Amino acid sequence: MPEPGKKPVSAFSKKPRSAEVAAGSPAVFEAETERAGLKVRWQRAGSDISASEKYSLAAEGTRHTLTVRDAGPADQGSYAVIAGSSKVKFDLKVVDAGKAEPVSAPAPAPTEAPAPAPTEAPEALGEGRSQTPLPTGSSSAAPEGPSAPGDPIGLFVMRPQDGEVTVGGSITFSARVAGASLLKPPVVKWFKGKWVDLSSKVGQHLQLRDSYDRTSKVYLFELHIMDAQASFAGGYRCEVSTKDKFDSCNFNLTVHGEGPFGSVVASLGVPLRSDSHEDTATLDFSSLLRKRPRHVDPEASPRGRRLEAPAEEDVWEILRQAPPSEYERIAFQHGVTDLRGMLKRLKGIKRDEKKSTAFQKKLQPAYQVSKGHKIRLMVELADPDAEVKWLKNGQEIQMSGRYIFESIGAKRTLTISQCSLADDAAYQCVVGDEKCSTELFVKEPPVLITRPLEDQLVMVGQRVEFECEVSEEGAQVKWLKDGVELTREETFKYRFKKDGQKHHLIINEATLEDAGHYALRTSGGQALAELIVQEKKLEVYQSIADLTVGSKDQAVFKCEVSDENVRGVWLKNGKELVPDSRIKVSHIGRVHKLTIDDVTPADEADYSFVPEGFACNLSAKLHFMEVKIDFVPRQEPPKIHLDCPGRVPDTIVVVAGNKLRLDVPISGDPAPTVIWQKTITKVLWTPPPMLLSVKWLLCETEGRVRVETTKDRSIFTVEGAEQEDEGVYVVTVKNPVGEDQVSLTVKVIDVPDAPAAPEISKVGEDSCTVRWEPPAYDGGQPVLGYILERKKKKSYRWMRLNFDLLRELSHEARRMIEGVIYEMRVYAVNAVGMSRPSPASQPFMPIGPPSEPTHLTVEDVSDTTVSLKWRPPERAGAGGLDGYSVEYRREGSAWVSALPGLIERTSLLVKDLPTGARVLFRVRAHNMAGAGPPATTKEPVTVQELLQRPRLQLPRHLRQTIQKKVGEPVNLLIPFQGKPRPQVTWTKEGQPLAGEEVSIRNSPTDTILFIRAARRAHSGIYQVTLRVENMEDKAQLVLQVVDRPSPPQDIQVAEAWGFNVALEWKPPQDDGNTELWGYTVQKADKKTMEWFTVLEHYRRTHCVVSELIIGNGYYFRVFSHNTVGPSERAAATREPVFIPRPGITYELPKYKALDFSEAPSFTRPLVNRSVIAGYNTTLCCAVRGSPKPKISWFKNGLDLSKDARFRMFSKQGVLTLEIRKPCPFDGGVYACRATNLEGEAQCECRLEVPALPQTLLVSRPWGRPSPDTSLGS
Repeated sequence: MPEPGKKPVSAFSKKPRSAEVAAGSPAVFEAETERAGLKVRWQRAGSDISASEKYSLAAEGTRHTLTVRDAGPADQGSYAVIAGSSKVKFDLKVVDAGKAEPVSAPAPAPTEAPAPAPTEAPEALGEGRSQTPLPTGSSSAAPEGPSAPGDPIGLFVMRPQDGEVTVGGSITFSARVAGASLLKPPVVKWFKGKWVDLSSKVGQHLQLRDSYDRTSKVYLFELHIMDAQASFAGGYRCEVSTKDKFDSCNFNLTVHGEGPFGSVVASLGVPLRSDSHEDTATLDFSSLLRKRPRHVDPEASPRGRRLEAPAEEDVWEILRQAPPSEYERIAFQHGVTDLRGMLKRLKGIKRDEKKSTAFQKKLQPAYQVSKGHKIRLMVELADPDAEVKWLKNGQEIQMSGRYIFESIGAKRTLTISQCSLADDAAYQCVVGDEKCSTELFVKEPPVLITRPLEDQLVMVGQRVEFECEVSEEGAQVKWLKDGVELTREETFKYRFKKDGQKHHLIINEATLEDAGHYALRTSGGQALAELIVQEKKLEVYQSIADLTVGSKDQAVFKCEVSDENVRGVWLKNGKELVPDSRIKVSHIGRVHKLTIDDVTPADEADYSFVPEGFACNLSAKLHFMEVKIDFVPRQEPPKIHLDCPGRVPDTIVVVAGNKLRLDVPISGDPAPTVIWQKTITKVLWTPPPMLLSVKWLLCETEGRVRVETTKDRSIFTVEGAEQEDEGVYVVTVKNPVGEDQVSLTVKVIDVPDAPAAPEISKVGEDSCTVRWEPPAYDGGQPVLGYILERKKKKSYRWMRLNFDLLRELSHEARRMIEGVIYEMRVYAVNAVGMSRPSPASQPFMPIGPPSEPTHLTVEDVSDTTVSLKWRPPERAGAGGLDGYSVEYRREGSAWVSALPGLIERTSLLVKDLPTGARVLFRVRAHNMAGAGPPATTKEPVTVQELLQRPRLQLPRHLRQTIQKKVGEPVNLLIPFQGKPRPQVTWTKEGQPLAGEEVSIRNSPTDTILFIRAARRAHSGIYQVTLRVENMEDKAQLVLQVVDRPSPPQDIQVAEAWGFNVALEWKPPQDDGNTELWGYTVQKADKKTMEWFTVLEHYRRTHCVVSELIIGNGYYFRVFSHNTVGPSERAAATREPVFIPRPGITYELPKYKALDFSEAPSFTRPLVNRSVIAGYNTTLCCAVRGSPKPKISWFKNGLDLSKDARFRMFSKQGVLTLEIRKPCPFDGGVYACRATNLEGEAQCECRLEVPALPQTLLVSRPWGRPSPDTSLGS
């Protein structure tokens, strides 16, 4: 699978085209693949087509044909051909026999297609939308059918189609992408030609829109062109990419001209469009170059005379100076029809470059340095003593702590330390009248994430705040939600805040639509977090319980809920309870309490608490306990008055931590003595084991226990009930008359113990299975369920995964991010409340198994081995691949591993296979999650080597004479084919190779002749022979080892006269085993003995040396040259040759001195201008004067020479003031003043810089293209 943003390589070298045929005639579609043997499938409406009476399928090598016999209306529609991972769609249209055009599907598209008249354009063009498909077919496909969303290869539901529009009209191209299977929105890019990204051209003429339909789950992307111009015509491309898929389609826009220009072009038959594979959109004159219209008369038509080239113009000189985008226009004007020959000849013409006399090495065109680093700008001068000046934006740089000038020989260096954004400018090095320029770009370091975002779980209406910390204060960041950038226009919902290095995203009131993945993106990475928004659910931590109280006692109903802001209403028997002096209602935090003082029998009822806004009702019953007192004589035995039928009271339940109060009414006369005891049961392990019950006497002052006894009641209180307070309490009353005894069972309930750490299993790409065990102690109440939480390993924020209690002891957690390390913990919940959290689980990383390897092929087969090769899987997982496992099996047997363990290579030679067996192979990819699905060979492989004729594949450069210099290594590699492994034999001049200097190395696929250091003796004809049984193949190689020639022989002076000397010599004795290129003749003055070259590459053996100085003596020497170079020594004259001095005197001519002084005057003054803000502009004028005047520039009377934003140039009297990126503040009156000894002159102009509207600051409008970029470039 190709990477997002890169165009995949197609498996088709020739694609089928859409066709229109007459009803009853056959339709033929042809496709050619890149290689033979590739499986090709034909489809119609998403279903495979097989051979039948209706369809004929043929395959011959790389050519594949589909024939639809007797085409009818039922056969028209969308078809497709699939090879590997490439899919091409085309259409079949069936029309009546009288309306059909004689167009054959396989035929090439016509090269000449005159544009339709403007009046034939559809009415939809004026309405702003046109998408008419071309009848001849193109790379743009028609909208897909209903099966398109299930297409396993393409991403488009509807592709943009070709369109037509008139000049000044509008048009919209639409693309629809299925989003049901996409986790994130796809990335769509629009291009013009090959590389022009239209996202940078958005403005007055171009708009890009996108939307998402939640009902159909389809993304809509639109390219809207307004006020179309002729240059907008051409080929466009739409690319869509997701995490692991990529798709693209091409479409064309034809612009019909209007007005005089359109009529001229229409009369010439030139369509205003360009091929979809070109970068520029210019007039297509190629059809006119191939065939001239007969009705155009160049002599009679003024337009023809204007297009004809003047006879005196040199077309090659015009082409050499013109940019490549103008070649076609110039060729049309000058009648050049052979474009290919013209370009080939033009490529051979060398452009004359002016050689610099001041610089040997200039500055590079541009330099780049990171912020805070050091940069060195270096030039090399021709004159080591020359003075240089360094300029920054036209202003001379003075040496300081940051700018250091260095001079080492002819090298001059400018060092800038600790570069900042202010150093991003244009620099120049000036030497005399010459200068070289460069641009320095200062690159800011990437902004890194120092503290990532954390996942958050909130309820609807709560405030959400994401916080992230970056490495640089005040850095520019982007906030994204599900891949879509959050802009400042959405401030009504999102609020962005910067606090130093911290960045905050705040959502005041969260809604269900705000759930998703939020990201903060910087230049150095991004941080990702998930926001889960749940609807409000009220949890009851403690419900109200039934109460039994006596007369004049206090009854307290208490409950605890999850939200402290929830209010509620207390009901008595369904009616709202009104508080008074005896009935009090309180709300503190999450606790709601109803208190009834001095309970009376009328208070016995059903009490309920109803939270506002929730369908929830907490109910309990208040029981009134009557104390019956029988009047007895004064001598009354003691009695405990409890409403306990059968003297067995109900179990008293108390929540751990609450107060336990046992109020027992008693009677008796005289007043009885009350004894409280607790029964403790112990196990005696002495054989046999026995249960022993012991009654423990409870005193009044024992720790948390208090006993208060009055005449008519005894109250037993335990502060903060604990687990050990549970048991059977016995209360005994005694007096002289008798005694009474009652047992009370107390049960203490609590929250459960924390469960053990959960275990993680079945980890997938974004899910895992969590298992845990019940808590060791359930708190005296059955466990109602469990609550699961997770967090990222480096985070401190736990996020709850469920609001409804989990009844089971396992749960499948989903919606995790692949590659992020998580931890899990669990809570147990009973009727009392929620336990402490369990210990965190072992850290784990969600990662899915890889997909199957792709392109599994058999490379080679021998009698016992099979060579396999494959490509990595499309999905490897966040942790990468651990390796591959290879297995094989014979037909009818089990799979056997080809080697132990895993391999990291994508190829393997499987050995020790039985000869003649039919074997299947399969390959699996492994990662941290385990093994992925296997890729299996489609058919069994027969383990048997095939006999292949030997064949030498001699490279092209070895078919010619091979030249090597003496001492150079010789390495001749010759690939070959043949099975079984051929026998290789080398010979030289018919004799076997011998000696240690020449070595032969053979492999199963090539042979190498290697010589470590070549000598002249190694020259000759080498022959290599390849033999397999009685078959052989031969090849010859000619090796020529060359060396420097020897010096010329017998140099002598043939004659000397005047200022001239005639020399003669003989050719060298040794030419170095190659052809001589010529001789180099040098002379040296006897006084200085410095040699100067007189002639180079001179081929004759005699020459005349002229322009010698009279009275001097000269020596002469000659070098011989060949391919290797000049001879090591030269042939030189032994005696000097003297040039006699004749008696001639020379008188200097006398000239009259002239005065050329002139006061400055402007031959071309400044002109008022209005420019666009943000674009560099220049003010130009011309001045003359002698001596050369001094130039000064002023703005509103202020000198601009020290302002770095202005650069001043002066060349041959032409004065230029460059203003870098002007703003409205730069408007005003500019003046140029020229001054010399003869006088002074000045000219002025007004510069206006209107401010741009805010909407135009995003990108440059198409109506005003910049000099170097436009929609058509």
